Amino acid sequence: MSKPQSSSKTKGRYERHDAYYHAAKKQGFMARSIFKLEEIDKDFSLIKPDAWVLDLGCSPGSWLQYVDSRIASSKQGGAVGVDMLPLKATFGPYIHFINADIFEVDISALTPNAAIQMPGTPLFFDVVLSDMAPNTSGIKSLDQDRSMALCEHALAIAEQILRPGGNFCVKVLEGGGMQAFVKECRRIFTDVKIRRPKGTRVASMETYVVGLKKK
Repeated sequence: MSKPQSSSKTKGRYERHDAYYHAAKKQGFMARSIFKLEEIDKDFSLIKPDAWVLDLGCSPGSWLQYVDSRIASSKQGGAVGVDMLPLKATFGPYIHFINADIFEVDISALTPNAAIQMPGTPLFFDVVLSDMAPNTSGIKSLDQDRSMALCEHALAIAEQILRPGGNFCVKVLEGGGMQAFVKECRRIFTDVKIRRPKGTRVASMETYVVGLKKK
């Protein structure tokens, strides 16, 4: 998967059709955000070829496309994606989509064997990903609070359905509450990293908290 080249000069206003957008479109990916996950995965080895992955906020499907590319060769892994919005990509039988509000989904329905219902599926996930984002209001503090509520819910799910040694990656809007959230992640994971991938827009408050090796 080739990456776009970074520009030597950054424009003050975000241009939607930047190099990452064009690279994603050219390679058939649903969104430019795939390059963020690729970078994080390469840095921290989140997703092994035989991994079972839960992708929260998976629409339009670019992160599931990346997961599929990582697990396709082994034919042993799989994924479950959850989002209120529909997917724009199609996948094979070991990637299952739940079209629902994550706050309304029964946690028992999110286990791999319950969601996919095929022989050989495990009880727990190896990786939980969350690229969930709130509907923004334009009010910075309110948007940060909404983002943090999603992050906290994703972490609560990860704590319940990740196997020991499993990994977690969540998008956070920087601001109030982040320090306490990182502290809570450190309670659950052996190592916690904060990463702002190169594909993140310059003006964006987005960053990613990565929890490695669930205790």
